Amino acid sequence: QLKVTDDPSPPGFAQGRTMRNSGTVDRLEFRSQRVTRKRAGVRVRTTFRHDGGWQIHHDLYWPRGASWVESSVTVENSSQRPITLELLSSFSIGGITPFAADDAPGRLRLHRMRSVWSMEGRLETRSLEDLQLERSWSGWGARSERFGAVGSLPVNGFFPFAAVEDTKAGVVWATQLAHHGSWQMEAYRRGDTVALSGGLADRELGHWQKTLAPGGVFASPRAFVTTVAGSLDDACHALTAAQRKPLLEAERALPVIFNEWATSWGKPSHRNMVALAGALRGRGIKYLVIDAGWYAPLEEDWGRAHGDWQPNAGLYPDGLRHTADAIRASGLVPGLWFEMETCGPDSRLWSREELLLRRDGRVLTVGNRRFLDFRKEETISYVAERVIGQLRAADFGYLKVDYNDNIGIGVDGAESLGEGLRQHLAGVQDFFRRIRRELPHIVIENCSSGGHRLEPSMLALTEMSSFSDAHECREIPVIAANLHRLILPHQSQIWAVIRSGEKTERTVYSLTAGLLGRLCLSGDFLKLSSAQNTWVDQAVALYAQAAPTIAHGRSARFGPEIISYRHPKGWQAITRISDAGDALLVVAHTFNREDDAPLAIPLPGGAWKIAASLSLVSPTLTKKGTTLRWRPAGDFQGMAAMLRR
Repeated sequence: QLKVTDDPSPPGFAQGRTMRNSGTVDRLEFRSQRVTRKRAGVRVRTTFRHDGGWQIHHDLYWPRGASWVESSVTVENSSQRPITLELLSSFSIGGITPFAADDAPGRLRLHRMRSVWSMEGRLETRSLEDLQLERSWSGWGARSERFGAVGSLPVNGFFPFAAVEDTKAGVVWATQLAHHGSWQMEAYRRGDTVALSGGLADRELGHWQKTLAPGGVFASPRAFVTTVAGSLDDACHALTAAQRKPLLEAERALPVIFNEWATSWGKPSHRNMVALAGALRGRGIKYLVIDAGWYAPLEEDWGRAHGDWQPNAGLYPDGLRHTADAIRASGLVPGLWFEMETCGPDSRLWSREELLLRRDGRVLTVGNRRFLDFRKEETISYVAERVIGQLRAADFGYLKVDYNDNIGIGVDGAESLGEGLRQHLAGVQDFFRRIRRELPHIVIENCSSGGHRLEPSMLALTEMSSFSDAHECREIPVIAANLHRLILPHQSQIWAVIRSGEKTERTVYSLTAGLLGRLCLSGDFLKLSSAQNTWVDQAVALYAQAAPTIAHGRSARFGPEIISYRHPKGWQAITRISDAGDALLVVAHTFNREDDAPLAIPLPGGAWKIAASLSLVSPTLTKKGTTLRWRPAGDFQGMAAMLRR
């Protein structure tokens, strides 16, 4: 699916709702299909020619044995005149559903994952009738549900994910886009069958146009597509497998992180970092991360002072290298926080307008942030000196990259605002690749106010991602469980913030939630009681046992739907069975419940035994070992257990 400006727009009352099935598609002629079979996989290139003299190629790749295919589209302007694109989809699946001879009334559902700050990944399932995607009596009127994200936060509103389910046939078609700018998905219908497509946000949604001169070539983002006979969770498991990549040597054991953000709240100093390093020594924690504020003058707001990236001499009188060396002396790997793509009004960089993005001729300002232009060599040189140079000079082993606002519809400097945004974000990702080339040992955390960049292209560039900014909220296990459908748990870093003086129930609730992904500790670790420290050590030990299953396994969720995240009711349990089938991690939480009946969590078939657990009340197995029973002592309780065959 694509459209160029010279061709007619689609009919059927489509304007403003969809650009699918335009005159451009009508003018395409099939030319060839080439299938290449190699040991690594099978590639299919299908070529069409537009009667204006240019070509389009659809590339489909299946890595041998994979549970997904990869789809992309390349436009090649082989004509003698420029062409301007205003729609380009990475994939389009038609003919849904082939299992019905009619228009499949009442049996098709659209699944998508909504997402807002600190409440990421909420599943929304609606019938196509609910979305008014029934065909009209004549099949004339175009029906479309177009949705996506606009700007530089690709998981702001929705995840770049969609699935259509035929509930009668028990089949799900599902897809994820790998793009960290403006994107769209679209469920579409005119006749009996439904189509699902997606790619770059088009001119109507994303203010995007792209002009190709004669000889020019442009490729869409990649999309991962799967079809399963099974459930939505089966489809999600098949899709997230596309995100797998080799782990850095330092990451193979999925070590625990300590991030001091919820310890100092933007006031980290040499003194408190050294004290934390001493408190964490020998406790099974690998990384100690200095978060925001290390550069801010003592009386300044960390969120207004970033951009110059000079350490505060009052906080770090002997420089960052002295602090990093002290952390290493305690057996930990030091990490450092940057928000390298933006600057605040108290920085000198704020006034260097030649390095900043513009819209409508004015420097783009969003709240207390301006954005650096990563299309400019002078910008890249500046950031490389301040970020890569500082990390290298102080010998940091961990980098947390944050990003705390949205560019929006786009920026100046290209043929459209949306294309300006796309080019800038391509430069940002190139800079991430430069960090990897120049600092091949460094572990990179992808954070964007928590979960705003949880999409495949950013996940591919980093070792792990912050799951959310829900630092110490009751909704943490709900969000963390949601993300099992969307990203690999070993890349999902979960906050476990422990406060001195809090009830033991709260300590265990937080620690067990951290076992739903990568355990990241924070909080009052210089003031914890001996009992709290014991709970932490038990959690770290259990996490070490669970890490192989977190890295390689399959998840399932049990429990009622959680309606309110801020005021959750009911309970949930996540089971994750290892790929080998010999280990099982169970993590369960209660919220406000109407009764105190014990929870019965179904287990995969086989004889299981509890190897270790973390809970105020220990779980038990039924006599035949098919169910894990847990009777929590009240609301807002947590339990984690490691089971083995």
